[in-house]
Order: sequence, then C-alpha cells, then structure tokens
Amino acid sequence: MSDQALTPAAVRSVPSPATVLELLKPITWFAPMWALMCGVVSSGVPLLERWWEILLGILLAGPLVCATSQAVNDWFDRHVDAINEPNRPIPSGRVPGRWGLYIALIWSAMSLAVAWVLGVWVFWAALLGLILAWAYSMPPARLKLNGWWGNAACGFAYEGIPWFTGAALMMAMAPDWKIVALAVLYSIGAHGIMTLNDFKAVEGDRQMGVRSLPVQLGVKPAAYFACVVMALPQAAVIWLLFDWGHPVYAAGVVALLSVQLVLMVRLFEDPRKMAPWYNATGTTLYVLGMLVAAFAIRPEMAAIAAGAGGQ
Repeated sequence: MSDQALTPAAVRSVPSPATVLELLKPITWFAPMWALMCGVVSSGVPLLERWWEILLGILLAGPLVCATSQAVNDWFDRHVDAINEPNRPIPSGRVPGRWGLYIALIWSAMSLAVAWVLGVWVFWAALLGLILAWAYSMPPARLKLNGWWGNAACGFAYEGIPWFTGAALMMAMAPDWKIVALAVLYSIGAHGIMTLNDFKAVEGDRQMGVRSLPVQLGVKPAAYFACVVMALPQAAVIWLLFDWGHPVYAAGVVALLSVQLVLMVRLFEDPRKMAPWYNATGTTLYVLGMLVAAFAIRPEMAAIAAGAGGQ
C-alpha cells in the first residue's frame, strides 16, 4: 500500500470519540440499566431522595461496567474478528495498537471510582461485575468458550448484579433477602436468554471451538432448555409473590409468563430463525415481569428502609 493510499483511520494513533463509542456498544447497555432501575424500584426509597445516586447508578450499570465488558470482549476477540468481522473497531485499525486494552482498563478504573462514591455495597457489586466481565473473555478463564459458564456469568452480570446495585445504592445498606431472591431468580432465567442469542452463530462457534449450548446440545434441545430455564424462575417468582401476600402482582407475572409460553411454541418451530423474533417479544415480557415483581415488594421494602432510617 502506498503512503497516498493510507486513510486517516489507518494512520490515526488515537481512536476517535465516535469509534470509542462504537467499541463500547451503547445498544447493550439497556439490559443492566433496566435491571438497576428494577433494584431502585424494589428498594422502596422515594426516587427524589436519591436522584443523583440514581443517575450515577445508571451511568455505572450501562456506560461504565457494561461498556467495559464490551471493550474487554472485543480486545480478546480481536484475532477472530479480524477474520469474521474485519470492519469492527479494533481489527479495522480504527482503534489502533493496544488502545482496545487501554480503554478496557480505563473504563474498569472509572467504574470502580464511581461505585466507591455510591457506597461499599455498590463497590463490591461493581467489582464482582467487572471480574465476571474480564473472566468472560480473558484467558485462561475465558468463560465464553463454554455456554454453561459463559451464559451464567452474563445472566448475573446483566440482571442480578445491577438489580442488587440499584437496591443497595438506594437503601445505603445490603438489600433485604427478598430483593436478593428476585435478583437471583431473574439472573438464572437470563441464562436462557443468553442461550437464544447463541443461535445466530452455531457454525462459527463450532469452527472456533466455542462450546455454546446449541453446539453442545443441538439447536432444538438448546431451545427447549432455554425456554425451561426462562420459565421456571418466573414460576418461582409467582409462587414467592403469592406467599409474600402480593396476589395481584403475582397474577400480573402469571399473565406475562402465559403469553411467553404461547410465543415459545412458535419459537420451537424453527429456533434459529425465530430466536431474534422471540428476543423482541418474549424477552420483552420477561423483563416487564421483573419490573412488576419490583413494584410488588416496594411497599414492604419502604417500611424496612424507613425503620432503618429511624434507628
């Protein structure tokens, strides 16, 4: 290639802000920010009392911790992406040299700094989220190479940890066990959502040695497994809400789960083709159920928070 043929991107020594934003993938930030807001709602604390903590928490869940995970993943996948997706920021050269790694490290440090401001429980939750983010992509752990471990890590990083974080920053203490129970159950269910995301790259995963669940189990068995894993935790949430004295909210989750079950029947007809459709429909109902459950326990958590504040 002649010097005249070099583009500005090819000779750039520092990535542009637009390229950094592309690397950090804002489209992926919604899930943890939604889960954090479920934690905020479930805490029972009036939103206006801690509005600035909520804003920092949203920043922490999405543009910091989740964005860090995207930078880490792209850095450690750069050699594979150079073959399969050469136009991505790192293999294209738009993020030159070791800047992909530097961005991942800088964003990790900023995440921990913001988490520290929000309190000790938020800090430890953020630290766990970052550990999972690095372990998911970085050797030797590289959890993403096995669907059992990788999807579990994503489920907790995208749902449970942000939910815990949202409740902890509002309550300024460790959240009540009922909040933790809901966060854990919806994290387990998210394992199924992550499995559905693996249907789009079965052949590539098989060639690259990524043992996703569709690769290990086969496409249809993996679809059945994903749906069972999504449905059972929601059934447990329904039972808990009834047991805790919230029948109206439990009925709401029943209605949402019932529609999901109908949609799952269509998903089974052609899992690979219908997985994106189900993620746009059934998964939306799943996360709406999270918010319903959060509102269900909000009044009793408000009483606990008020009691703690009066001591």
